[in-house]
Amino acid sequence: MPPAKELTIGELSDRSGVPQSALRFYERQGLISSRRTTGNQRRYDRTTLRRVAFIRASQRVGIPLAQVGEVLGFLPEGQPPTREFWLRASECWQAALDDRITQLQRMRDRFTSCIGCGCLSFDECALVNPDDELSARGPGAHLLEARSPR
Repeated sequence: MPPAKELTIGELSDRSGVPQSALRFYERQGLISSRRTTGNQRRYDRTTLRRVAFIRASQRVGIPLAQVGEVLGFLPEGQPPTREFWLRASECWQAALDDRITQLQRMRDRFTSCIGCGCLSFDECALVNPDDELSARGPGAHLLEARSPR
C-alpha cells in the first residue's frame, strides 16, 4: 500500500517530531500550508515533512524564523526543499552564522572578566571602560556585542 499523499496534523507531528502547536504556528507564519477538509480539518501534503525538517534544521543553527520564511518564499507552493535549495540557503546564511559564531566566541572569552559594562567586573572596568565611556552608547553589553572588523 503506497503512503498517503496527505497527512493529518497528528501524523505530521508524529513523523516530524514537531508539536502540533508549533505546526499551527508555522502555518500562521506562512512557513507551511494545508488544505481544509469539509470538516475543517487540516491536511498537509506529504512534501511538508521536508519543509518542516528544513525549518527545524535552520532554527537549530540559529536562523530566525523570519529569515527562514523569506528563503522558503522562493520555493514554489507544494515544492519540498531540495539539496540544491539547502546549499543555496546555507550560502546565504554563511556570513550571518560566521558573525554569530564570532559573537559567541567573544562572549565566551570575555564573559568572566567583563559582562559588558553594566557592570559586574568593578576591578577591571577602570581598565576596559575608563570613566564609563561606554555609557554614551546606551544600555547593553557593548563589549560583548561588538562586531570585529572583517
